[in-house]
This record gives sequence, C-alpha cells and structure tokens, in this order.
Amino acid sequence: MTQRGRLYGCPVEFALDALGGKWKTVIIARIKQQPLRYSELRRMIPSLSDKMLTQRLADLVEIGFVVLETSPDGKARYALTKRGHDLAEALQALYDWGSVHGRAEGVRFRTDIEAAA
Repeated sequence: MTQRGRLYGCPVEFALDALGGKWKTVIIARIKQQPLRYSELRRMIPSLSDKMLTQRLADLVEIGFVVLETSPDGKARYALTKRGHDLAEALQALYDWGSVHGRAEGVRFRTDIEAAA
C-alpha cells in the first residue's frame, strides 16, 4: 500500500507500489470487461485462494480502483472506478506485450482455453 507523502524515485515505482503484486492486476484485468460477482472472479482465477481474493479486493476498494456495487438484479458485484479504468488502459499494454512475447516463447494462456470451450 502506498503512503501519502512518501518520496518515490519515479512514477513507475509509485504505480507498482500501488498495485502491490500480481493479483491486483489480474483482478483488475478481469473486472475491466464488466462488473463481476465474487463467485465469478473465484472461477476465473482458480489459482487464487479465497483468503487472498478477499484481501486483494478489499485492498482495491480501499485504494479506489474498485467499488462494490449492487446490480439491477440485487446481487453485489465488483466494478472498476474511474481510477481503475485509467489503470486498466495501462494494463492493456502489458496484456498485449505478454500475449505477443509469451506466444513467441511457446507459453499457453488460460484465456485461450476458456475461449475455445
């Protein structure tokens, strides 16, 4: 978590500190498509434990990237805030880079498997 008034070496250092690890970025990448319920996120990120998902969602809400909202059907869903949408645009560049260079290295992505199903 970032600290108000802290001196950072550069803006990238601050951005990475705000994200605090890979799980927050993965959650944001999933929510950027549409608001999702906890159970939907749980299914989409099976390698993330319930405890860690709960903690990271709380962190994202606290720092203002995500908000818990009630959908028209009365169910609670996580959605990106304006700040979260701004970050999602930057993450798209990382996604694109990872897709191109990962495939060049012969890696597989879960999203490819989900799309084929």
